[in-house]
Amino acid sequence: MNLVKKVRGSLNSFVGFLRPSKRTILLVVTTAIITLVVSSIIFVWLDKVMQLHFPTWGTMKTLGVEAYWNRNLENKTESINWGTMRPGSSQDVTLYIQSVSNIETTLHLSTANWNPTISQYMNLTWNYNGTAIRPGEIVEVTLTLVVSSSDEFVLYLVTNNIKQFSFDIIISTSE
Repeated sequence: MNLVKKVRGSLNSFVGFLRPSKRTILLVVTTAIITLVVSSIIFVWLDKVMQLHFPTWGTMKTLGVEAYWNRNLENKTESINWGTMRPGSSQDVTLYIQSVSNIETTLHLSTANWNPTISQYMNLTWNYNGTAIRPGEIVEVTLTLVVSSSDEFVLYLVTNNIKQFSFDIIISTSE
C-alpha cells in the first residue's frame, strides 16, 4: 500500500508539474504566433512605405552630332524621361545619332550636372562600339541607366528625402 501511495504521490506531482507546463507551453506558442503576425504586418507596411522610387530626367547635350527618337530624324531628342527608377533597376533608351561633322569621327558619352550628386550610385552606358561614322551617317545606340541597390544608396535616399534626380547626358564627337 505504501508503494501505491508513493506512486500516486509521484503521479500527482507529475500532473501538478504538467499543469503549469501546459500554461507555459500555451504562453510560448501564443507569444510566437503573435510575434509572427506582428512581424509580418510590420514587414508589409515597411515594404509599401519604403518602396523607393523617383522620376528620372536626363537633358541631352550634343556636340558634332544630333540625337533623335526615330530613324527618320523627325523628332529631335532634347531630354530623356527615364521613367520611375528604383534602387537596383535599370532602364534602356534607344536613340538615333546623326553625325553633323564634316569628317569621319567617333562618338563619346559622358554625364554632368547630377542633381542631387548621386553619380556614384548610377551608371550610364551605351552599346556604341567605337567605330568611326561618316558625315551624315546615322547610328542607332541604346543608352542604359543602372541604379545601385546598395544599402548606402538607399540610406542616402531616405536620409536626404530624395524624390527625383536629373543629369546632363553629353554625346560628342572626337575629330
